[in-house]
Amino acid sequence: MIPAKEEVRRIINGLPEDSTFEDIQYHIYIRQKMDRGIKDIEAEHTISEDKFDARMSKWLEASSRIII
Repeated sequence: MIPAKEEVRRIINGLPEDSTFEDIQYHIYIRQKMDRGIKDIEAEHTISEDKFDARMSKWLEASSRIII
């Protein structure tokens, strides 16, 4: 695993010169989310596509009954 400082340097060096702080923060944020996802996959903290579909259908069904 690449040390965090080195990864941030790599991200910044890959961005255009006129990048804003917001651009830099966004790219670091996305990298963190990717790392978390990879760790979840490696630790088998995921669900199958079928389970996801079933949960989503149930959630959508329940949310459609909410009266605004």
